[in-house]
Amino acid sequence: MATTIDLLRGVRQRDPVAMSFSTDGTEDASLVGAARRGDRAAFGLLYERFARMVHGILLSRVARSDAEDLVQDVFLTALRQLHALRNDAAFPGWLAAIARNRASDHHRKAVATTEIKESHRIQNAPEEEALAVMSVIRSLPEAYRETLVLRLVEGMTGEEIAARTGLRPASVRVNLHRGMKCLRAALEKGERQ
Repeated sequence: MATTIDLLRGVRQRDPVAMSFSTDGTEDASLVGAARRGDRAAFGLLYERFARMVHGILLSRVARSDAEDLVQDVFLTALRQLHALRNDAAFPGWLAAIARNRASDHHRKAVATTEIKESHRIQNAPEEEALAVMSVIRSLPEAYRETLVLRLVEGMTGEEIAARTGLRPASVRVNLHRGMKCLRAALEKGERQ
C-alpha cells in the first residue's frame, strides 16, 4: 500500500530536474545577471533550478490541471520583468512572489465550473486519494500549505525550500513540523467520518 507521500509525489506530473544548488545564491545571482543581459540559456538554467519551487507554490493554491500552465506564465512574467529586479540575489523570493500573485490572479479570473458526478469519473483510486490529500493540504493555513507541497510533492529538502523561497531554515522546519501535524490531524479526522 502506498504512503501518503508516495501518492502526493504522484501528483507531480514529471520528475524534478536533478540540479545541484548553492545555498548562498551566488551562482543563481550570476545567472540572473546573464539573463538580464539577454542570455536565454542562463534563463533556461534558472527555469530548471526553480521550476519545482514555482510548481509547488502554485500546486498549494490551484488545481493540478492549472498548475503546469501557470508555471509557464510565472516564468514568462519573470522574463518580461527581469529588468525591474534590483538585486539579482533576491531572484528566488521575487519569483516566489510572482508565483503566489499569479495563483491569486488565477482565482480572481476563474470561471465557475461544475463538478463531475462521481459516477462519471474514471476510477483511479491512488490518484483520487492523492487529490483528496491535496485538497486537505489546500485547506491548511497558507504558511503550511506551501512548505508541505514543496516537501511532499516536489521532493525538495528543507534546505532547498529555504534557499529557493527566501524563508529562514528555522521557519521552514517549524512550518513543516506544524503543517505535518495539522495534515495528520485532518486526515485522521477525515478517516473517522
